[in-house]
Amino acid sequence: MAALEKDDRTALARTLRAYLKDELDVEIGGLDAELLLDVMADRVGPRFYNQGLRDAATALAKRMDVLTEALEELERPVPRD
Repeated sequence: MAALEKDDRTALARTLRAYLKDELDVEIGGLDAELLLDVMADRVGPRFYNQGLRDAATALAKRMDVLTEALEELERPVPRD
């Protein structure tokens, strides 16, 4: 899986630190937040990624159904001899 951009990683670690402090009254440092983020990305990330792929496949299949119907409407009758 591709690594996060540095700015995204920093922002997510900051968000994680704020959540832990505000909701759980747990304070961790920036490095700890980034390490926790790494663990979460490794363990949870693939599940979100795979669900995203399934959602994209479903959306694409619906679009293909619409395209198939449009193509069928363009068919011309074949004369019978």
